[in-house]
Amino acid sequence: MLSLHPNTNPWHPPPPPPPAAVDLKTSSLRARISNTINMNNQAPQTSGKIKRLVLGPEGRTKLNVNPDREFYGFPRFVTHVDDNFISALTNLYRERLRPGWEVLDLMSSWVSHLPREVEYKRVVGHGLNAQELAKNPRLDYFFVKDLNVDQKLELESCSLDAVLCTVSVQYLQQPEKVFAEVFRVLRPGGVFIVSFSNRMFYEKAIAAWREGTPYTRLQLVVQYFQCVEGFTQPQIIRRLPATATGSGGDEEERSPFGWIARLLGLFSPSDPFYNVIAYKNFKPLYD
Repeated sequence: MLSLHPNTNPWHPPPPPPPAAVDLKTSSLRARISNTINMNNQAPQTSGKIKRLVLGPEGRTKLNVNPDREFYGFPRFVTHVDDNFISALTNLYRERLRPGWEVLDLMSSWVSHLPREVEYKRVVGHGLNAQELAKNPRLDYFFVKDLNVDQKLELESCSLDAVLCTVSVQYLQQPEKVFAEVFRVLRPGGVFIVSFSNRMFYEKAIAAWREGTPYTRLQLVVQYFQCVEGFTQPQIIRRLPATATGSGGDEEERSPFGWIARLLGLFSPSDPFYNVIAYKNFKPLYD
């Protein structure tokens, strides 16, 4: 029997507000955004248009072709990156996410990387294992869905301030559609933060990721953003750990041991930190 966290329930999207409803508590920031849009005679985009496909059929393939719901059916209560990566990611969220925001943690698990001291209005979780999500202390709600089967997010358009995807983008077989859906659910000025390292379940990562290098993987995520009309120019944040020879982590990953480690699911003791960040329509300026 599944035991849920007291504050964690399966996500049921709220009904849309009546057409004539007016939120009298709208913040001055939202008002400024609305005024700017009206002055430019432009309506906010509610769904990003996919301008081109980034991946071909071969690039989307996986070595393990069994359904992902089966692969993730058993909960894994482990961390998939090291403490340095987690600390760096939490600091990044502390810098980029503001208190009171509504956040979607996409492809999440039992661990939250959000700063503990920051209060958000709502944190919605998504993943493939309900037991893991139920143990995540920061989730107000969650839903279970295989985005490689159905990319539709059961969330209202323009309803979120931030979407996060941590060490999971390598498993998306339809990334163009998923990024377009993220664009749809973000409010204008909302941020999408994609973070990853050199770790992966090798048999479940797509071919374009498995066969790539750290550089090409960064560029791949950049192209995911660029293929959806309306995202700002992606920003890359990269921090490479020093090896015993004083070089960065890229050489380690290309070494014979690195290849064998990835194949067997073993990982480097020090994880590189990669992030690609973009905003819907524009990057806001805050006081």
